[in-house]
Amino acid sequence: MRDLQDASREELLELIAALLARVEALEVRVAELEEENARLRKGGAKAAPGWVKPNRPRREKRPRKRRGQAFVRRREPAEAVREHALERCPECGRKLEGGWVHRRRQVIEIELVRRVVEHVVVARRCGVCGKRRLPRLNPAELGVQGKRRFGAGLQGLVGLLHGRYRVPMKEIGSFLEEGWGLHVSDGEIVELLDGVAEAGAAVFQELHEQVQRAPVVCSDETGWREEGQNGWLWTFSTPDTRYFEIHPTRSGRVPEQVLGERFRGRLVCDCYVGYNRLLQEKQRCWAHLLRDLEALQQARPEQPEVSRWVKAIKSLHREAKAFRSLRARRRRQKRQELEARIDLLVRPVTHQLEAPHRVLAERIRRHLLEWFVFVEHPEVPPTNNLAERSLRPAVIARKISGGTRSDKGSQTTARLMSLFGTWKLRQLSPLSTCQRLLLADSP
Repeated sequence: MRDLQDASREELLELIAALLARVEALEVRVAELEEENARLRKGGAKAAPGWVKPNRPRREKRPRKRRGQAFVRRREPAEAVREHALERCPECGRKLEGGWVHRRRQVIEIELVRRVVEHVVVARRCGVCGKRRLPRLNPAELGVQGKRRFGAGLQGLVGLLHGRYRVPMKEIGSFLEEGWGLHVSDGEIVELLDGVAEAGAAVFQELHEQVQRAPVVCSDETGWREEGQNGWLWTFSTPDTRYFEIHPTRSGRVPEQVLGERFRGRLVCDCYVGYNRLLQEKQRCWAHLLRDLEALQQARPEQPEVSRWVKAIKSLHREAKAFRSLRARRRRQKRQELEARIDLLVRPVTHQLEAPHRVLAERIRRHLLEWFVFVEHPEVPPTNNLAERSLRPAVIARKISGGTRSDKGSQTTARLMSLFGTWKLRQLSPLSTCQRLLLADSP
């Protein structure tokens, strides 16, 4: 089109009409796109009409790897055998006899049986001394802890459901009533759980002493609510022991009191300042540091010096993990070398007030001698994952229950977590171990 200054009035009106029509069409299209965008935000991509999930690219089929052993369920000794055979021919009605085994099929079943055992104590009088004599029954003969009404099997099941599988107490009551027609109130369930904790008091103390004697302990803490008040659940874990305590404070006095003066091992923990009170050698958690380094690198993609610094720190970590030596002197030298190299990386950054990685650099330098303990001592893990994994079931239980309601409830919870967590690690049957513990308790 020629210059608009030379256009006639009719041509300008025609151009304006065309532009108005185009604007109107674009407004309709914008409204449609906004509506579709709202649907996508509200219900995801599948909410859009006509949406079809894209096909995944076909992967090349690899030959199935043969397993070293089969994982099928093996045939077990049968407690009962039932034979199934036809008595008469379904066509002619003739009586059938004899036969042979065509196939076998095993069915594993659990019978929900409620049993009430009444123990009758018979008194007898001695004909010589004339005194009345009664048998002295122990918990194993009665199958019950102390003077309780419910047996050790039921009490162990309640402890297992709550302490091991984190089932709330109300749901345990519903389970017992629906499965066995047995009504157990919330108060009775609380007493049963307290009984398990009381029976395991000596074992709980033994776990505490084992943690204090351990060469390496991983520690961590998480929030815990008691009667609506904020508190803290502490864990002190080793490869075969779980030990928990609930305290109203996050102070460093807690690990000091739990580990005590008897502790001569090394502590694996994060950079929380409360652990600084302990004089024992500490290994700071690399998993926490690596996550913070990754977040820093993603937050500052426009600053290449930050990315290079993060990669250099990660490279030292990979080098430390890959290092292997059977000579203690060589391991100690490697640790000192890595500490000197990481100091050269972080020291200049700590003097740069505007540097985005100054905070992380100061943290690393503050704990300079606590990052490569695992290089000199291979039994020490470089991360605190052991303690974090031990806290994970407790965090799930906290989300379900909301915490505990009393100091005694907190003590019971800590003991149950310690007992059932340790039994799981040591591959002990939690139900039978709990029952034996209850029956060994004095009546």
